[in-house]
Amino acid sequence: MRKGWTTDLWRLALLLIAATLVGIAVGYPLVAILIAQMGFILWHFREQRRLEQWLQNPESHNVPEAEYGLWGEIFDLLYRWRQRSQRREQKLETLLSRFQQAASALPDAVVILRGDGAIEWANKSAQRLLGLNLTKDIGQPIANLVRQPEFVSYLRAREYSTPLQMLAPGRENLSLTVRIVPYGIGQKLLVARDVTRLKRLEDMRRDFVANISHEMRTPLTVITGYLESLADLEDTLSEESRKSVSQMQEQTARMQNLVTDLLFLSRIETGPRTSTWESVAVPAMLSAIREDAQALSGDEKHNITLDIDNSIWLRGNETELRSAFSNLIFNAVRYTPAGGDIEIKWWADDQGAHFSVSDSGIGIPIKHIPRLTERFYRVDTARSRERGGTGLGLAIVKHVLQRHDARLEIESAENRGSTFTCNFPTEMIVHQELKAESKVAT
Repeated sequence: MRKGWTTDLWRLALLLIAATLVGIAVGYPLVAILIAQMGFILWHFREQRRLEQWLQNPESHNVPEAEYGLWGEIFDLLYRWRQRSQRREQKLETLLSRFQQAASALPDAVVILRGDGAIEWANKSAQRLLGLNLTKDIGQPIANLVRQPEFVSYLRAREYSTPLQMLAPGRENLSLTVRIVPYGIGQKLLVARDVTRLKRLEDMRRDFVANISHEMRTPLTVITGYLESLADLEDTLSEESRKSVSQMQEQTARMQNLVTDLLFLSRIETGPRTSTWESVAVPAMLSAIREDAQALSGDEKHNITLDIDNSIWLRGNETELRSAFSNLIFNAVRYTPAGGDIEIKWWADDQGAHFSVSDSGIGIPIKHIPRLTERFYRVDTARSRERGGTGLGLAIVKHVLQRHDARLEIESAENRGSTFTCNFPTEMIVHQELKAESKVAT
C-alpha cells in the first residue's frame, strides 16, 4: 500500500512540474497548474465511482482494474479478498450440504426453528414422524402444524431440560420423545425420536410386574394364614420348628410388603392424574406419621422432632402424599443409629411449600445419590434387607412428587447424615382458612 501512495505522489509531482513548464511556455503557469490538479482530482473521482458501482452490486461484475498507483493496489486487495471470501463461501456451502445430507439420513426428525418458531429447515424424517410437508411448510410456525396441546405448551414454556413424551400427530400408535436445543441467536434445534418400541416394552414390564404382584397376593395370604395357625400351636412345636415358622413369617411379611409396594408403584405410574385434588391437612398427617415412626423406632429410641407450619396445607392426593412422606421418615428411622436425631420440617416461602427429613444417620456416598430413586437400588443390600426395606420407597416418592409437580432434593455425606427435601410449587399451597373446601379444582 505504501508503494501505491509513493507512486501517486511522484506522479502528482511530475504532473505539476510538467504543467508549470507548459504554463511558463504559454505565459499562464497558474492556469496550467490548476488544470493539472483538476485532472488529477477528476481521475480520483473516476476511480471512486468505479469502486462505488462495484460495491453496490459486487456479484454483477468483477472487481475494477487499475494498472498502477494506489487505486491499483486497492483493487488488487479487493480482488484477493473476494477470492478468499468465495473460497470460504464454497467451503461453508459444502459443509452445509454435507450436514443436510447427514441430517436427512437420520431416522430421527430434525427441524431447525427460527426465533419466532417458524420452520427454517427440516429433514425427511420430520415428514414421517411430525407430518410436515417439506415443500409447503417451510417458513410456517411449527405450533400451527403440530397442534398437540402438550407440545405447544412445551414450546412456549422455554424450559427444555426435560424431553417431552407425546404421540405423533395423527398417529396414536406412534410415540415420540421430543427435545428442543436452543442455539445461536434465538434459533432452536428440534429433535423427535420414535420411542414406540421402548414404550411398548416399558408398558409390558409394568403390566407384567402389576399382574405378577396381583397374582402373588392370594397365595401369600394363604401361606400367611397357615403360618399363623402353626404359630398358634407353638407349644406343641420343637424349638427348631418354632424358629423355622418365625423365619417363614418374617419372609412372608417381607414379600407382602414388596407386593404392596409394587402394586402401589404400578398404580401411580400407569393411573391417570386426577383433575381435582383434595385439600390435604399435611400438619396433622405428619404428626400421625411421627407417632408411627416413634413406634417403629421402638427400643432404639430415636429423637424425632417436628417443626411444622400448621397454616400450610396442600392440594393433592392424601394417600399418595402419605406414602411419600412416610417412606422418607421411616427410611430415616431405619438408617439412623439408636438414639440418633431425626428432624421433620414443613414450611412455605416464596418458592413454594417444602417438606424435609434430616437425620444423623450413616449417610450416603455421593456416587450413589443419582441412582437412589431407581427401583430396587440399594446402597447396602444386606442392611436394607435386615431393616425390612423393599428397595421401592424412593421410587414411590419420585413418582408421587412427579404427579404433584414437585421435585426431590437429596443432600448427604457419608457418616454425616442425610436430608431429603420435597419442593412443591406455590400453586399447590392451601392455607388453613380454606380447609372447609374438601375438593379444589386444579
